[in-house]
Amino acid sequence: MIEGVKIKKLRVIPDERGRLMEILRSDDEIFKGFGQVYMTTTYPNVVKAWHKHEKQTDNIACLSGMLKLALYDSRPDSPTHGEVNQFYLGIHNPLLIQIPPGVYHGWMCISQEEAIVINIPTEPYNYESPDEQRLDPHNNNIPYDWKRKDG
Repeated sequence: MIEGVKIKKLRVIPDERGRLMEILRSDDEIFKGFGQVYMTTTYPNVVKAWHKHEKQTDNIACLSGMLKLALYDSRPDSPTHGEVNQFYLGIHNPLLIQIPPGVYHGWMCISQEEAIVINIPTEPYNYESPDEQRLDPHNNNIPYDWKRKDG
């Protein structure tokens, strides 16, 4: 596991009215602060990658559909420098993945329907000076291939 990455298994509580699922609480051990909450979607087979932050920690959960989330530790002083992690999260595996600063991350929607993703970053988005570095999803030095592995 990449140093600083944390996973919280989310519990779905169903009843005759519907479902409830807590994602992140201020009294959770992994809670680091609050910047904002936003929702983004990804269409089937689309890759949204790669980016990292210098200050911000991301807390990502997929509420509908399924994602293949990949992480790459680009921090030169990290004990897990160069390591890649992959997670499957969404409706069939409700998880919160906490991604520390300096770790490149991205995802691919692997469900047949649009994936709905919530992020709870520790910092609000700065429109004048975004805390974000981006790489091309396919042409980069990260040792990860987004293609499906059949077999």
